[in-house]
Order: sequence, then structure tokens, then C-alpha cells
Amino acid sequence: MSEKKKVISVMIPTYNEEENARPIYEAVRDEIRKDCPDYDYEILFIDNKSQDRTRQIITDICAQDPKVKAIFNSKNFGQFNSPYYGMIHTTGDCTITICADFQDPVEMIPKFVAEWEKGYKIVIGKKTTSQENPVMYFLRDCYYKTIKKMSNVEMIEQFTGFGLYDKSFIQTLRDLHDPTPFLRGIVAELGPERKEIEYTQPKRRAGKTHNNWYSLFDAAMLSFTSYTKIGMRMAEFFGFFCAAVSFILGLVFLVAKLIHWNTFAAGYAPMIIAVFFVGGVQLTFLGFLGEYIMAMNARIMDRPLVVEEKRLNFEPETPESDTTRAQ
Repeated sequence: MSEKKKVISVMIPTYNEEENARPIYEAVRDEIRKDCPDYDYEILFIDNKSQDRTRQIITDICAQDPKVKAIFNSKNFGQFNSPYYGMIHTTGDCTITICADFQDPVEMIPKFVAEWEKGYKIVIGKKTTSQENPVMYFLRDCYYKTIKKMSNVEMIEQFTGFGLYDKSFIQTLRDLHDPTPFLRGIVAELGPERKEIEYTQPKRRAGKTHNNWYSLFDAAMLSFTSYTKIGMRMAEFFGFFCAAVSFILGLVFLVAKLIHWNTFAAGYAPMIIAVFFVGGVQLTFLGFLGEYIMAMNARIMDRPLVVEEKRLNFEPETPESDTTRAQ
């Protein structure tokens, strides 16, 4: 009797990827068949409420290939929740996350698997260069270096989440019950010893990128509030500094006025400057405080990661799977 093959799960998140959905499926399938012939596979698409033909294309693929599964979200649940939810619903011995836009090279799959077989529970891709906009790459690099210095956890530079994760780590993700998961931080904080493989990030194959300044800022704030205390510490120290400076300036003006009562005309200028300065500082750090409170509030509410609209090619559910699905 032949030994049962290990199963490689490949999780592909999509949003308006009608030009890439079928090509990425074919590329992943062919890569595993060619360079990982001793393994079986499953491919899981999780679609974040696409507005184009992406869902129809994925539906057609599922009808043609029973090894392809799909989860269709009832709405767009953001760039972090949806992929994370897809990961915890894979069933393979390992899970590889890969973007549909081909910026994560499918040629890395056999390299990941080879290192996994050596005993690494996590194998990640680490960008060394990128063919994307050089300004954007520079800004990302600055962000990674900054968050690495400020974080309580050793953060991973130029890591997007692209990598292979053993089923034991996938179970860890299931057990977290984090409604606002930041995978990059979780890998750095809770992941076992990992292997990092460098690669050059290619350009997007087709379509438009879904990252904009707001989404990048959202990612930065999530990592900032989840893995650093620097925002609150800066507020404390800078607030104390401003209070001390304001007190000293006020004392100087008071002494000058007392000594030169008839000649020193301070007017309202010092008061106005002080009010605007302190007010600006307060507003700035109230914003930081608000970010922390929003992050705390999301965790306290313990809402589901996503709400599903439809599943394709999944086995009939049991009470146990219902419990997992609700997480």
C-alpha cells in the first residue's frame, strides 16, 4: 500500500483580480505538479467581495478542479482579516500564502517546501529588491526599519506574509481568536524558528494595485498599536516636556514683567502662542491615543474575522467545523 502524500495548501486572497485569478491558479497548480510531484495539493481562494468577474472565474475553476476551494466574503473585511481567515481554513500539512497578482513568485514554492522538509515550521520570503515603484519601496523600507526599532518584538523587515507555515502554526493562529490580526507581527512574536529566503519582488502581472496611501497607513497603525508602546511613551514625555517649557516661559515672562513693569509689554502674544502650541500637541497625541483605543475596542468586541456569503468545494460541515468557522 502506497504511503499517503503530504498535502500542500495554497491560500490565495483576491479582490478584483479577474485578470489574474485563472493564471495564478494555473501557475500554482503547474508549479506543484512539476517541482513537487510527491505532494498532493489544495488551493483555497478567499475573495473579499470583488466587484468584477473574479468570483465567476473562481466558481468556474472550482467546477473544473475539485482540489480548488473558495470562500466568498459577504463584504470587504480588509486586507488583514480576509487572508488570515483563509489561512485558518486550510487543511494541508502546510499552508503557503501567495498573492494573486504574481508579486509573490510561484517559483518559490519548491524552495519553501524543501526547507520545510528540513524541519523548519515557518519558511518566509524576504524581499531584497523590488521592481515596484522605487519611491514606494523606499518608504516601505523606512517603515520596516522604524517599526523594527520601536517594537517590543523583533519585527521582520521586507516581509509581506508570503511564506510557508506548518499546520502546527496554523493551529496556533486558530487558537488566537484575534479579531484584528497582524500576521507579520504574529510570526515574529509567536512563530518558532524560521527560515528566510531572499527574493526579488516582480511587478504586478495585470490590473491595478489595491494598495493606496490609506491602506498603507492602516497597516502601519495596526503594527504600531499592536507591537509598540512608543506612541504612548512619546505622548507622556513630550507632554511633560511641553508642560515644563510652558511653565518656564511663563515664569520668565512673569519675572520680566515684575522687574520691568512699565516698559515690558508682553501683550497677548505669549498666551496665544502657548495655547496654540499646547493645543496642537494635545490634538496630535489624542490621535495616537485614539488609535490605541480603537485597537483595544476591536479586540474587546471580539467580532468575527469575516462573515461568509458562500463556500465552494468544502466537505459537508460538522458541529466541530461550525465552531471553527465562527472563530
